[in-house]
Amino acid sequence: MADTSDSIVSFDSVQKSYDGEILVVKDLNLVVERGEFLTLLGPSGSGKTTVLMMLAGFEVPTHGEIRLDSTPINNVSPHKRGIGMVFQNYALFPHMTVAENLAFPLKVRGMSKSDTEAKVKQALEMVRLQEFGDRRPAQLSGGQQQRVAVARALVFEPKLVLMDEPLGALDKNLREEMQYEIKHIHEDLGVSMVYVTHDQSEALTMSNRIAVFEDGIIQQLATPDDLYERPDNAFVAGFIGENNKLMGTVKEFEGENCLVDLDGGGTVKTLKVNVNNVGDRTTLSLRPERVVVNPAVGSVPNVLSAKVEELIYLGDHIRTRVNIAGNNEFIVKLPNSAHHTILNEGKNVSLGWEAEDCRALDA
Repeated sequence: MADTSDSIVSFDSVQKSYDGEILVVKDLNLVVERGEFLTLLGPSGSGKTTVLMMLAGFEVPTHGEIRLDSTPINNVSPHKRGIGMVFQNYALFPHMTVAENLAFPLKVRGMSKSDTEAKVKQALEMVRLQEFGDRRPAQLSGGQQQRVAVARALVFEPKLVLMDEPLGALDKNLREEMQYEIKHIHEDLGVSMVYVTHDQSEALTMSNRIAVFEDGIIQQLATPDDLYERPDNAFVAGFIGENNKLMGTVKEFEGENCLVDLDGGGTVKTLKVNVNNVGDRTTLSLRPERVVVNPAVGSVPNVLSAKVEELIYLGDHIRTRVNIAGNNEFIVKLPNSAHHTILNEGKNVSLGWEAEDCRALDA
């Protein structure tokens, strides 16, 4: 277990099985630091939502202990944990006005009428819905309803707020707007947040740290830039951002680097991450924006020939699909600038990259 002196939540050897046989969460040890925005990220069935539901109290661990502010909460009912929750479907009371929805968690806690009105007013201002207190949820847009749900989760000043795919039902533009809104609310209030999503761009935008889940296990727990720039394994590299994969076999080691013979021909120098022995099979991970087209002679250690298969214009950059070392799904991102050579489909080019930008991961 990590140091929990400034933690708000800790999971200690937590497991969860629904049928007594298959573990959907496997031996989870995780600390949520006070005031941080931690995102649980992973594909469907990876265990991330189960972790959130155990923390909320809607599921009980099969094994292990969950602590909130150093107090065990395995047997504490959800409404006694003092945790705010935001769901994807908003879960607003349709027969209540916006103000009444916000007042509800304060009334059940026995707050006086005057204090309740003041808190509701403050919460409406926080999400910029001061003029909407008398409306019913059905009279609001999806984005407005989500703001109300966020305000209701925060109105009683919980020490912890949990969010389960809260932006999944919104369209792209509104979802991006709400990402920044929730991020700024977190920064302003300093409240601890645990957020579940399968959207990696959402996680990168909002989080202090991200726990990447797969098969009930945290594959990597790190800051957004660490996850993107320094993935620990092939799953994380492929799940976070766009990633090129080249398969090969370790030929020899040179300090922190290794030489890898590619399956499709050629040898490249890479950063040694998840390989230990000569002869190990490996997946090489390389981000599309780190690849240089027609590099100057001697400027990079790795240069391979490639054939341009497809050009896709995306405004700020040109997404170029090439065939290289037997991989015809290799992507290069070219900034859309006047200084770039115009490429043509079917043209042969040289592609180069630095050794430290290419990571030798598990096969």
